[in-house]
Parts: sequence; C-alpha cells; structure tokens
Amino acid sequence: MNNDPPPPPAPIPINGVLDLHTFRPAEIGGLVNEYLDECRRAGVLEVRLIHGKGIGNLQRTVHSILVKRRDVIRFSFAGANYGGLGATVVHLRRK
Repeated sequence: MNNDPPPPPAPIPINGVLDLHTFRPAEIGGLVNEYLDECRRAGVLEVRLIHGKGIGNLQRTVHSILVKRRDVIRFSFAGANYGGLGATVVHLRRK
C-alpha cells in the first residue's frame, strides 16, 4: 500500500486560455482572479475563459467576477467559437 502524498497539481500555463471545467465551483472566483493577474504580468491581454456552451451558472459566475475587476476593458461571450466550447473573451488593460 502506497502512503505517499499525491503529487502537487501541475502549474496552469499562462497562455491566455483557461478551461474552467476541471475545477470545483468553490475554486472559480480565486482562480479566475489569479489567472487574470498572472496574464497581465506576462503581457497576455486577451484571455479566453472556457465555461461551456449556452448561458449557465459557470458563465454567470465568471461574468460576475469580471464586472468587479478594474483592469478589464471589456468582455464578451464567444458562444461556441473557441474549439467548440463556449468561452468568454476578456480584454485586459496594460499595467
């Protein structure tokens, strides 16, 4: 029997695309804010937050986070335009 602790989660690449389906709902608020902060620091000013097709709870949660951020210039629902998955495209201000 192996009693070793599980390995730490792999780091999320700061490439402007964050798929939210693999995270628990309670993690979404902190995750989206942290990811957008990291993108800005890396100079990635257009970000796609993948949440699924249609208007659902995950999309509403994402949009409620975005309206509170001062560094968001604009955001829009991209429908199923990104790899067949619904996404919100976020445009961030430069530092």
